[in-house]
Amino acid sequence: MLSTALVVAILVAGLVLVVVVKTATVVPQQSAFVVERLGRFTATLEAGFHVLLPFIDTIRYRHTLKEQAIDIAEQICITRDNVQVGVDGVLYLKVLDPQRASYGISDYHFAIAQLAQTTLRSEIGKIELDRTFEERSHINAQVVSELDKATAPWGVKVLRYEIKNITPPQDILAAMEKQMRAEREKRAVILSSEGERDAAVNVADGKKQQVIKASEANRQQQMNEAEGQAAAILAVAEATAEGLRKVGQAIAAPGGIEAVQLRVAEQYVEQLGNLAKSGNTFVLPANLSDVGSMVALATSVLRGPTK
Repeated sequence: MLSTALVVAILVAGLVLVVVVKTATVVPQQSAFVVERLGRFTATLEAGFHVLLPFIDTIRYRHTLKEQAIDIAEQICITRDNVQVGVDGVLYLKVLDPQRASYGISDYHFAIAQLAQTTLRSEIGKIELDRTFEERSHINAQVVSELDKATAPWGVKVLRYEIKNITPPQDILAAMEKQMRAEREKRAVILSSEGERDAAVNVADGKKQQVIKASEANRQQQMNEAEGQAAAILAVAEATAEGLRKVGQAIAAPGGIEAVQLRVAEQYVEQLGNLAKSGNTFVLPANLSDVGSMVALATSVLRGPTK
C-alpha cells in the first residue's frame, strides 16, 4: 500500500510540475513571446511573469526586441559603366510588432537580406564606378528607404545599412591607381607652372617698379637741375642788373662820363690791335684816326638824345 501511495504521489507531483511548466512562464527583458491558443493567436507576452492555460496555450514564437545586426554577404554588382564590383555590408533592424513579425513572413532575416542585396544591385547600377566610393552615404540611405517600405507589413523596422567594402577587379584597381597617379602628376605640373608664372609675374612687377622709380628719380633730378639753372640764371640776372645799376650810378657821378670815354678809348685801341693780329687783311673805318669822334659817338648814347 505504501509503495502504491508513493507512486501516486510521485505521479501527482510530476503532473503538477508539468502543469506548472506549461502554465507559468517568465519573459526576459527586451523580449516578446507570441502565444497561440488551440492553434490561433491569442496574445503577445511582454517581459515579466505570465500564467498560461495548460495544454491549451502554447508559446509559438520568441522574438528579441533588441537591435539586430545582419551581415549581408558579398555579391557582384554591375555599375552604370558596366564594371563588376564586389559589395558587402551590414544591416541593422529591430522588431516593432512581434505578431506581424511572426505571421507576416516566415523568415524575416532571410527575406530582408535578400531584399537588401537586390536593392543594392539596383542602386549600384545607377552610378558609375568612380562615384561608387563617394556615393556610399546616398546608396546606404536609398537601401534603407526601400527596405523600410517593404518591411513595414512585417512589423520590422530597418534602422540603417552600411556598405563595408567595394572591391573592383584587379585590372580596374590597377587602372584606377594609374589614373590617380596621373592626376597627382598633373596637379604637380600645374602647381609648378603656376609657381613659375607667379615668379615671372613678380619679377616683371619688380622690373616695372624699378623702371618707374628710375624715371621718377630722373624726372626729379631734371626738375632739381632746372630749378638750379633757373636759380643760377636769376642770380646772374640780378647780379648783372645790380652791376648795371652801379655802373649807371658811377656814370651819373661827377667825372663818370670822362671815365667811360677813357675806358671806351682803351677798348677801341685794344680791339684794333687784336684785329690786326688775327689776320693779314681787314677793313678799317674811314675815320680811324679820329679816335675822339668815335669815343664821342659811343658816349653820346650814355648822355641820351640832345634836345
